[in-house]
Amino acid sequence: MTTILTTQNPSDTTEFGHAHAADDELDALAADLAAENDPVRRGELVELIVLRALPLADALAMRYRGRGIETDDLLQVARTALVKAIDRYRPGAGPGFAAYASPTISGEIKRWFRDQGWAVRPPRRLQELRAGLVVEEERMRHQLNRDPRDAELAQALGVTTADIGEARSCSAGYHAVSLDTPTPSGSNLADLILVTSGPAGTVELRDALRRALTSLTERQLLVVQLRYVDELTQGEIGERIGVSQMQVSRILRAIVERLRADVLADDLSAERESAA
Repeated sequence: MTTILTTQNPSDTTEFGHAHAADDELDALAADLAAENDPVRRGELVELIVLRALPLADALAMRYRGRGIETDDLLQVARTALVKAIDRYRPGAGPGFAAYASPTISGEIKRWFRDQGWAVRPPRRLQELRAGLVVEEERMRHQLNRDPRDAELAQALGVTTADIGEARSCSAGYHAVSLDTPTPSGSNLADLILVTSGPAGTVELRDALRRALTSLTERQLLVVQLRYVDELTQGEIGERIGVSQMQVSRILRAIVERLRADVLADDLSAERESAA
């Protein structure tokens, strides 16, 4: 954190020394601001502190880049939080301005993600459950040396397995996908989604999936049954068939991609026959 505030062209001084010099300068400016009563001079001091601490705010914002939020929005939130931190900081009440501003800025960014960062915003209950699920899943993965089952996660978090499923699915709410996105069949998502599926459509889909499954090898069919019928984890499937968890993940991905392509191709063929 402190190295963010180093100068761009260090001479004979070490980077560690530059960091402390920058922190000391910020603390001195903050102390001057607290003691200043003249509005004009206070404005000048605030501007100086903002300019000196701007690299810190920007670096904290960039930690959250690539999570579905525009970079310009992240920078705007971080810089606004920096101004708030300047207004709230009291010299002598803590280890220093940079140490005070960092969690203040990070907290503001996280709150913004929670409140504004959703393309489709789920209920607060699911937002909080999703955050807890991420932490608990990682803890149990290290404890059990395998991926925890939904039932185990539900028991640990005091919720139902249905709640776990909802919390997982709400992660998709951060991103929106255009209905014009092309599919492997040559159509787009709108053609697949914006169609009311009746009983006949369900029967056709199941029939297409059944035919697609017949093209799989015995080993692939076994993996499908173990994962989607018996609900074993990838690690447990790997133990059954004698491969690693990573290999199981690759096998499943290849199976799903093949089945999807076969079903979509079957659906496209049926559409052409109907049109003819």
